[in-house]
Amino acid sequence: GYYTQDDIREIVAYAEDRFITVVPEIEMPGHSQAALASYPELSCTGGPFKVSTEWGIREDIYCAGKEETFRFLESVLDEVVELFPSPYIHLGADEAPKDRWEKCPDCQRRIKEEGLADERELQTWFINRIGAYLATKGRRIICWDEIFEGGLPGDITVQVWRDDVEHNAVAHVAEAAKGGFDVISSPTSHCYFNEGVERISLAQVYTFDPVPPELTADQASHVLGGECNMWTEYAPQEAVDGQMFPRMLAFTEAMWSPTAGRDWQDFHGRLESHYKRLDAMGVTYGEKGEFIQATE
Repeated sequence: GYYTQDDIREIVAYAEDRFITVVPEIEMPGHSQAALASYPELSCTGGPFKVSTEWGIREDIYCAGKEETFRFLESVLDEVVELFPSPYIHLGADEAPKDRWEKCPDCQRRIKEEGLADERELQTWFINRIGAYLATKGRRIICWDEIFEGGLPGDITVQVWRDDVEHNAVAHVAEAAKGGFDVISSPTSHCYFNEGVERISLAQVYTFDPVPPELTADQASHVLGGECNMWTEYAPQEAVDGQMFPRMLAFTEAMWSPTAGRDWQDFHGRLESHYKRLDAMGVTYGEKGEFIQATE
């Protein structure tokens, strides 16, 4: 149920040998139920809490008004920085309900002391404080796009994921890039590989372009690229390959090819040679028929 430090060093070294940088994501202030189960005093209510065993958004998050919260997180991040040489540390900052903060005297005192308008600005203040601490370690932070809800944050890289009726991922990427923020684009419309092919087909992935067409060359330089996501709450390890492949192949070509130069039919024809490679590597990719049917 956990990784030892030696496990992490092994993973980092394995990735480094293949020119891959492992970026750890240490979630805050939300998605922190496991930590609060062990340290309930870092919450607004004091608990008790149980470790979550399934996905969900929980009302109980780290208390932003207590100094103990920041001492704890700085201690955790000291260990993370030692284990991961990545120049980036992802802080999450997504899906953090403010219900507890609204009723917490410590958080309300913090809002008043720091001259903040509301709980959303309190979250940005929270992340900026942690970001400033990590900057002393020579690290930069990444946060999901919710961080903009509390006003412009400090020196961060924004990762855009929301793409629905209320949120347009392309607009969010453009807004961040125009504001001078580096951006990673990973919208749910193209990049969430935990979703089935009936929702995100191989052809849909192949059309992905992380750079909004309206950006100037200078603004576009802030778009670092894209990321495909494989959230595994409901995917046991043996199911991961089938969700990732062959969609990962379409994503890779989309990232490394100019949009104007892509040819779906040509790519689709070349898949047969890739299937042979995957077979040789023991990758249990999704059923060919399933993916072909979903894309034609």
